[in-house]
Amino acid sequence: MVHGHRLFCRRSLAALGVACARRGLGLRKSVTVEQNAMKVELLPALTDNYMYLIIDKDTREAAIVDPVQPQKVVETVRKLGVKLTTVLTTHHHWDHAGGNEKLVKLEPGLKVYGGDDRIGALTHKVTHLFTLQVGSLHVKCLSTPCHTSGHICYFVSKPGGPDPPAVFTGDTLFVAGCGKFYEGTADEMYKALLEVLGRLPPDTRVYCGHEYTISNLKFARHVEPSNTSVQEKLAWAKEKYAIGEPTVPSTLAEEFTYNPFMRVREKTVQQHAGESDPVATMRSIRREKDQFKVPSD
Repeated sequence: MVHGHRLFCRRSLAALGVACARRGLGLRKSVTVEQNAMKVELLPALTDNYMYLIIDKDTREAAIVDPVQPQKVVETVRKLGVKLTTVLTTHHHWDHAGGNEKLVKLEPGLKVYGGDDRIGALTHKVTHLFTLQVGSLHVKCLSTPCHTSGHICYFVSKPGGPDPPAVFTGDTLFVAGCGKFYEGTADEMYKALLEVLGRLPPDTRVYCGHEYTISNLKFARHVEPSNTSVQEKLAWAKEKYAIGEPTVPSTLAEEFTYNPFMRVREKTVQQHAGESDPVATMRSIRREKDQFKVPSD
């Protein structure tokens, strides 16, 4: 089954790459988000994935999130002169975990964290609220099952430091969207988004696994056509994408203003879904999103 999933992913990604080439869409630019204690290198991968190199500026120790293109990771590590010690894997899907085995061969001794035995080269299986260190940075593992049963998000902070924290959400939370419910339920996604991620500090920066922002916002506009936060974010995202720049990170505070899956407690979203319960609303709009034909505007 795992082999079949990998084969499917490779074929799908290859087809998507051809489609992007036909539309003239290049890879997004690598971008550095610099803070006082932590630096995050956004590394575009495949056609719409992101890998993230998290660097502790005090010790120059680094962790990589979902290194699907290991050679690019190694080249970036050498260029920046940092010490890569840790792999943080959000989930087992090939386009996130498929580079683990090669990376540990290129960089022996890496600690590979994840919440699922299906993750390649796994050395440390983690559970909810497990913590680890990357230099002076504190990493808390957050279990968010639904997209996959073993999905983990990683909350990274510098205790006592001035920087806002960051959360690396894989395919659980996207800018203005959420992942498909491949191995879970609407109730699980509600808990993941609202009760786990949604209770993190509002200024937490959200680094997600894919560049899906424009299509997500077009769906959000469909759900809440009068939401000015959606309209403004969509116009901004189109500008960023046109010049090849990422639309990540967002913040949790922002997500609550335009992400319909974070807004399932809002009357406007519930009315669109024809529901009065947040979990039922989550189920309804995810089903609708799965069938949604993205407008070309």
